[in-house]
Amino acid sequence: MQPVDLVIFGASGDLSARKLFPALFQLLKAGLLPEDLRIAAIARDEVSKEAFLEVLRERFTSRMGEYAPDDDEWQRYSEHFAYIAADFSVIDQYSALKDWLDDARISLFYLATPPSLFAPICSNLDEANCLTGDCRIVLEKPIGESLETSRHVNNTLAKHFDESSIYRIDHYLGKETVQNLLVLRFANRFINSQWDHSCIDHVQITVAETVGIEGRWSYYDNVGQMRDMVQNHLMQLLCLVAMEPPNSLDAESIRDEKVKIVKALRTIDASTVDEHLVRGQYSRGWSVGNAVPGYLEEPGCKASTSNTETFVAIKAHIDNWRWAGVPFYLRTGKRMAEKVTEIIIHYKELPHNIFGRGRNFPNALIIRLQPDEGIEMAMVSKRQSLKDKLALQTHTLNFDFRDGDESERIPDAYERLFLDAINGDQSLFVGREEIEESWRWVDGLIKASEAQSVDAKSYHAGSWGPAKAEILIEKDGRSWHV
Repeated sequence: MQPVDLVIFGASGDLSARKLFPALFQLLKAGLLPEDLRIAAIARDEVSKEAFLEVLRERFTSRMGEYAPDDDEWQRYSEHFAYIAADFSVIDQYSALKDWLDDARISLFYLATPPSLFAPICSNLDEANCLTGDCRIVLEKPIGESLETSRHVNNTLAKHFDESSIYRIDHYLGKETVQNLLVLRFANRFINSQWDHSCIDHVQITVAETVGIEGRWSYYDNVGQMRDMVQNHLMQLLCLVAMEPPNSLDAESIRDEKVKIVKALRTIDASTVDEHLVRGQYSRGWSVGNAVPGYLEEPGCKASTSNTETFVAIKAHIDNWRWAGVPFYLRTGKRMAEKVTEIIIHYKELPHNIFGRGRNFPNALIIRLQPDEGIEMAMVSKRQSLKDKLALQTHTLNFDFRDGDESERIPDAYERLFLDAINGDQSLFVGREEIEESWRWVDGLIKASEAQSVDAKSYHAGSWGPAKAEILIEKDGRSWHV
């Protein structure tokens, strides 16, 4: 494995402490990274390496629990680190990084920073001659806040990096269950042969959070759930469910098929938006047993009449042969009743039921991404009964990724994504065309909702969203799985 210099901008931030550094620790512990890996943690704080690592270990312990490193493990891990204090917007402060880098090694730059810093960091890296070797860059979402701004970000990246060296993260793609979705679809004939409009009635994708905006009111009010979640996470899950089999598992083949799905999404315009979109905003209520404020009562609220959505439900259609007539119901929100991410494939009822009317139990495939990763299949079987000769009931076949061993650790998504970026595998990262086509569709939906003044309906924190979201699906004779 080629030696790697990993440079993390924003090393003192929450994402770095919560996800990035724990993922690197687990990979190093498992022997999956080069033993001579070097990590440069870059942040604004004028502290020593020892002081930085002391704070980091405290955050490790609180976040990782039983998986936190012991003294020997921490000592070995800390030997990989250097700490560089720098203001990312000042080019003169990149000289220490330039001196630390080695052109004979791969330089992997990870931008765990606000998107507003993407452009200045890239420009400063170039001007400071930090991009002279084999260089790659990893970026967190969001890549822009519209089609126009995403193009600006991507054009800036293209000035300094080749597209093959740009790794745009959607961490959902690193989840074991999401990767298993590809295996489930394309490695099992009995699933693959029934994955179209002839067998599937509809698809539901839910990404629900119990948390609110977590002190980010000023940022979030300019973004909303449509831009924060629909454009990336929900769109990626939709593409993986709906895409055609790629020619291979290389990045280009997978991305090509995902782009086809986004392009096939039926436009929701001003004439149809009322029937296909529900926007919501949480009011005060109860979440996980605690009283919580409404969105307009959160700390930092600056607009008591804000119409920004914290909940979105969409009825979408994909206009191609495979999915003709199959609706996709998408739902995401904050301060919901449960934290859950799942994909539900609802199969059609049998065309002729020999067991009599009212005794049809359609099958469903349930793909759980969180909190308990796994796959379930709702099957029909006979209930043991002498009184009722053919009493039907639904049984669930459960494929739990832990296989009954609660002590077994499921790898975090960032572990997979780090490993792939270091190995030069882009198959689980998002391409430029995917992002821009996704923004094109979402921008159109946002413009349609603004043109028709689709208000954000109030829903109590701790609920499943506004009542109109229930109507959206129930008017079609269906209901949400949870």
